Amino acid sequence: MKAFDTLYIGGQWREPSAPGVLEVRSPHDRALIGTTPYARPTDVDRAVLAARRAFDEGPWPRLSAQERLTAVARLCDLHAGRAEELASLVTSENGSPLWFTRWLHASGIPEQNHAYLRAAREPDWEAQIGAVGDTRTVVRRVPVGVVAAVIPWNAPHQSALAKMVPALLAGCTVVLKASPETALDALALAEIVERAGFPEGVVSILPAGRETSEYLVSHSGIDKIAFTGSTAAGRRIASIAGQQLKRVSLELGGKSASIVLPDADFDDTVARLKTLSLANNGENCVAHTRILAPRSRYAEFVSELAAMVDSLEVGDPADPGTYVGPMVRAEQQRRVLDYLELGVSEGARVAAGGPGVPEGLEGGYYVRPTVFTGVDNGMRIAQEEIFGPVLSVIPFGDEDEAVRIAEDSPYGLGGGVWTADPEHGAAVARRIRSGYLTVNGASISPSAPFGGFRASGIGREFGTIGLSQYIEHQTIAY
Repeated sequence: MKAFDTLYIGGQWREPSAPGVLEVRSPHDRALIGTTPYARPTDVDRAVLAARRAFDEGPWPRLSAQERLTAVARLCDLHAGRAEELASLVTSENGSPLWFTRWLHASGIPEQNHAYLRAAREPDWEAQIGAVGDTRTVVRRVPVGVVAAVIPWNAPHQSALAKMVPALLAGCTVVLKASPETALDALALAEIVERAGFPEGVVSILPAGRETSEYLVSHSGIDKIAFTGSTAAGRRIASIAGQQLKRVSLELGGKSASIVLPDADFDDTVARLKTLSLANNGENCVAHTRILAPRSRYAEFVSELAAMVDSLEVGDPADPGTYVGPMVRAEQQRRVLDYLELGVSEGARVAAGGPGVPEGLEGGYYVRPTVFTGVDNGMRIAQEEIFGPVLSVIPFGDEDEAVRIAEDSPYGLGGGVWTADPEHGAAVARRIRSGYLTVNGASISPSAPFGGFRASGIGREFGTIGLSQYIEHQTIAY
């Protein structure tokens, strides 16, 4: 069992402001896997004060861009060196299958970090843009200030470093608020930050609940909010940011549509949808959960998709052979089970899985990976984010109808097109207002911007554009 008894505040391990222990339990069998302190508003005050002093008076924002880059690169290297340990820890906390957390920590996160490091080498942090008579004009890229980074439990280190790395490269100071479900790996990240050797006050990491999150983002000492989580929480944070005129970036929910055109290779499409739709137990904001299939080949496609889903190994997430693990907590399990029952009541047909808990796994927070067929896009199972291994297959007649269905959503985060003609697939993708689209499951560069349209968020992460979210531009004429 892993146990922490202090919080990481301003670069030091400090006693929490109030007694109390946060227990982290396995979603597989509910066994206790570790304990941490629980941050409260007083701890937030201490962290923000330390970050404010470090930004207003300390050396970090005043270092050269190269000096900051060297320090952040050290953090990234130290993090990569603990990839296997961190993957196992996250799996034990949130139920993500080990195959997924190993890939994410060994490959996905390092690629994301390196893209940010490359981006930090690109800009002229101060440049002269012209002269008017004897007057020179200089444009400076300066850090936005003290950043409140609030992250979810489904991919905690990916979300944390997607915010911390660019913020630190820009010269910001950071207060990271982690979810209670993944409190242990949050403080493991603090151990890595400590070893990287940032100046006092630059980074704080606090596991806490929603009430403390709202206190943090509302704090007068915060200049910028960076949030990943539900659209409902994002709306609340956006309203706070609007009232206080704080900078804000929001990476929110999705209900991504994958359009399978009639000429697509169904075998390849279904094989790739296994990952794009069901990775991380379907607890994935960009999951392709609305699968749009042509009426002319609908039954054929549904048969292949259902056979794939029925073949998935469901069970202990620490077993390398498991593809789908448990939901993160009892409330999330109940939410998904309720949607499975709702789908049946709405008139959708179950092609694979269905309501209920898999036999033999009643001790954990498991659900059956499910494929609904005969789905109308107006059904709630097609309109609302379920955040679990639940797919809706929606029929379409022609390409224009497919695009209309894809666009008929409050969200606009991810999606895809499947076709024998990739150029045509890209043309269809251009008609869809979504932030992150792939044709035939093509890999997307970690330097490409990530984020959504509509209710899927504000702003972008990753690469040069992600770095820019933590920068203000200052003009000086003299």
